[in-house]
Amino acid sequence: MEEYREFIKAHLWREFANFDTDQKKNLPPPPMQKPVPEGAPLVDLVAPEALTVGQMPLIEAIRRRRSCRHYSQEPLTLEELSFLLWATQGICKTESGEPLYRGVAALRTVPSGGARHPFETYLLVQRVVGVQPGLYRYLPLDHKLCLLQPYDQLAQMLAARWGTQGFILQGAVLFIWTVLPYRTEWRYADVSAKLIAQDSGHLCQNLYLASEAIGAGACAVGAYDQQIADELLGVDGEDEFVVYMAPVGKRP
Repeated sequence: MEEYREFIKAHLWREFANFDTDQKKNLPPPPMQKPVPEGAPLVDLVAPEALTVGQMPLIEAIRRRRSCRHYSQEPLTLEELSFLLWATQGICKTESGEPLYRGVAALRTVPSGGARHPFETYLLVQRVVGVQPGLYRYLPLDHKLCLLQPYDQLAQMLAARWGTQGFILQGAVLFIWTVLPYRTEWRYADVSAKLIAQDSGHLCQNLYLASEAIGAGACAVGAYDQQIADELLGVDGEDEFVVYMAPVGKRP
């Protein structure tokens, strides 16, 4: 077991200055956001500055935070979903509305090593007012959703292969985060695995607190079938793969 513990230690930072990273080679950084599939329908979200939900005091949200595995059939509103997305991967803006940048990365509402933000947010939407059920991807630079597949095209696969996953499919929305490791590797090389693991915890904790603030609950899920999850999203499992997920729904 000791070899598995080594990757979460800080030994590699001593060697980091000598790493021949792609950033040091002046290679271009990977894009901060995957491109939108041609012809994919887009859904406008409520702008961060227009949000009125999530006003619960932080101290109260922390007190209430619990993993929630049981959900009512009450849908989320589009504003509530917009708030959850902004709280977990939203872009920070200047007073003029322009994104805040550090070098080649946009600063977001969650911390990330070197502001690399290696994740993409996918959503299996089931109950959101005004949003067609289906599989979506969040576009943080645009604060929009793009529809990847309507729910009826996924239903058979979900029933056949995810039907035993219990509460995972019972929420109003299932957040699924993939990682594109090269976004972090471009700068941090062999240290990246440690940073990616830390960063995934940052965004999921924000989801927990933001969910509590709207009277909903979330439950982080690390025990999933990797092949099934990657297949659902249509990612290659190498340069992009599922790393974390969490259903969200209103409490019973």
